[in-house]
Amino acid sequence: MTGRIGLLGGSGVYDLSAVEGIREERLETPFGEPSDAYLTGTLAGRAVAFLARHGRGHRLSPSEINYRANVFGFKLLGCDAIVSASAVGSLREAYAPRHAVVPDQFIDRTRHRPDTFFGDGIVAHVSFADPVCPALAAVLEASAREAGLTTHRGGTYVCMEGPQFSTRAESHLYRAWGADVIGMTNLTEAKLAREAEICYATLALVTDYDCWREATEAVSVEAVIAVLNDNASAARRTLAAAVPRVDPARSCPCRVALRHAVITDGAVLSETARTRLGPLLPDRP
Repeated sequence: MTGRIGLLGGSGVYDLSAVEGIREERLETPFGEPSDAYLTGTLAGRAVAFLARHGRGHRLSPSEINYRANVFGFKLLGCDAIVSASAVGSLREAYAPRHAVVPDQFIDRTRHRPDTFFGDGIVAHVSFADPVCPALAAVLEASAREAGLTTHRGGTYVCMEGPQFSTRAESHLYRAWGADVIGMTNLTEAKLAREAEICYATLALVTDYDCWREATEAVSVEAVIAVLNDNASAARRTLAAAVPRVDPARSCPCRVALRHAVITDGAVLSETARTRLGPLLPDRP
């Protein structure tokens, strides 16, 4: 199957009651097990696959998520687009809690997670100057506004390692860099989606002002969860509205990211590497 849309988020963010013909599919990948079973079916006439990135019940910290297995699993299920939803802290006064941001840039502050499918006998360098699919970002912006969310299109997402929140010094540093929101998951997903030639965009739901803002208390889990619960309904409406808007015939560089990226000579490419990455490189000589 091709053209399926991947939905990636927390089980509280997406209401599966609108999905018809739900099936639970557990996958094995060359990179291990994904966070949980994928829930597949149809939504608004489109084939979809949902995955809870932290596992159902929120069992996995950002550093424990097997990002490679998650994205590879979407590829095995025939997904050519992933629409993500996640919580973020705001680094800008104008990006208030309960707002939504559709970022178009990332800064990488992760340290402890694999973030490429390549290596071990095969080298590839994908273009990542524009890490978010513009076609999917436009769909998310329109859908979020329709859902009643105050929505900001564009901006820079700092992806930190976690699981701890920022120090005040870090928070002020990221603001000085010109960053807009901060989270712990989306950049790693975007990198791997690009290597898998899967379009990717994210709905970043602002839960707090991080800890830079002296007028508010430092971020706490209790405050984040309270705002997340408030945002959940609008987030579900946004993702449901986004699915039928995704154009199967969209033209974007995401879908051909590997065309000139693999630089390893096919003559020295090992059978192990060919087998491991077969779904990503079906036409590789």
